[in-house]
Amino acid sequence: MKNMVALSLKYQEGVLSILNQQTLPNQVEWLVSRSPEDMIGYIRELKTRGAPLIGVSASLALAQFAEQGASENEFRMAALALKEARPTAVNLMICIDRLLDYDTYDSSQVVAKAEAIFDEDVELCRKIAIHGASFLEDGDNVLTHCNTGGLATVGGGTALGVIAEAHRQGKKIHVYVDETRPLLQGGRLTTYELQELDIPYTLICDNMAASLMAEGKIQKAIVGADRIALNGDFANKIGTYGVAVLCHYHKVPFYVAAPYTTVDRDCPSGREIPIEQRDPFEVKGVQGAFGKVQWAPEKGQVYNPAFDVTPAQLVSGWVLDQAAYTYQQIQDGVLKP
Repeated sequence: MKNMVALSLKYQEGVLSILNQQTLPNQVEWLVSRSPEDMIGYIRELKTRGAPLIGVSASLALAQFAEQGASENEFRMAALALKEARPTAVNLMICIDRLLDYDTYDSSQVVAKAEAIFDEDVELCRKIAIHGASFLEDGDNVLTHCNTGGLATVGGGTALGVIAEAHRQGKKIHVYVDETRPLLQGGRLTTYELQELDIPYTLICDNMAASLMAEGKIQKAIVGADRIALNGDFANKIGTYGVAVLCHYHKVPFYVAAPYTTVDRDCPSGREIPIEQRDPFEVKGVQGAFGKVQWAPEKGQVYNPAFDVTPAQLVSGWVLDQAAYTYQQIQDGVLKP
């Protein structure tokens, strides 16, 4: 494979590495992925995360495996195992299916497709940013949830990429960053990226957004997505639905930004989106570069869905790489094949 370098993923001189997002922002640690099994572990443990990035990371892991001499049967078994690493983010399945779409198994073709997937994601992010930046105005305070920048893609990001593009255009944008419980992707990762981009931000607890909206201090909200159904319903990090409800009540425009690889053409509505249930410890405590802390009873019962589904009726606009769409356009079937 050719050398490819992004903020959270790189392939250089035959070595595939991922940036360990669990140790950010206090520690920058690169982990080597030598096999599909390594990448499966990194994806499940959220050491690499973000729907677009997961799809690209899995693609490069499979291409590397093919270059290492994997047989067709070994390749297919590894691909199927990677597809099951996280059930909600459809980019993972779409990217792997592209690598499996061949008449005759050939490692050079697999590598070419994986390289194309990497390059495509960079371009998709660029187009999303351009389409979405027009919705942000000079002086806007913008709410985000979870992390949707270069740490979640191999390009400039989705929702955070939109904000960065508006900033590049000279618009004075201030970002309110939801910490995003229980894994604090906003507090650890989005703040890290905004600081690097020199974009003004304020970190808030998730349950503080409502009071800011009531005071008129938030003008827009923009989030990413892990799977978009054909009717516009979408799954994103847990808490997104609550943000959408708050925006609807306070009449704050609420946008979702994602590439076409996040649209599930076989999913008619949000009811069909599988929601991943995660380790109870993520709610009972926290761990990172600082160590591990538990604050809840060991035997306490926990409800820990990784995602929730936001109904299309609460969305002001869908910002995709092809264009930005209104609710009516979505209902008219613009997302259908």
